[in-house]
Amino acid sequence: MSTRQTKGQVEAQIAAMITGFEREQMGRGPKEVRVWIVEDLILIRLKGVLTPAEERLTGDPNGRHLLKQLRNRLIETSRAVVEEAIGTITGVPMISLHSDLSIRTGERILVLTLAENLEARFRE
Repeated sequence: MSTRQTKGQVEAQIAAMITGFEREQMGRGPKEVRVWIVEDLILIRLKGVLTPAEERLTGDPNGRHLLKQLRNRLIETSRAVVEEAIGTITGVPMISLHSDLSIRTGERILVLTLAENLEARFRE
């Protein structure tokens, strides 16, 4: 990460990376992505992530369970891609990734934990 970048610029780069990641993994990107850097965390909110086929599955309890399992498995198996991209963008290693998908709202929340307080770098 260049020391001249603002917090907003880094958040925008992360949003673009996550959008590309979703497009590559799921064939389409989210309708909206918001990113916040808070101390050693990166919070990512993706709205409108479900495909039309996935939305049809949400009406069935087994379909909802299957959908959550599939989305969680995809993020787990692709974690290294996210980890590498975050390290490249921020210059700080990612140490954990937490994810949840709301079937009701079609939102996905990602919480990335970093090895150090990234937000403090923008105050220096």
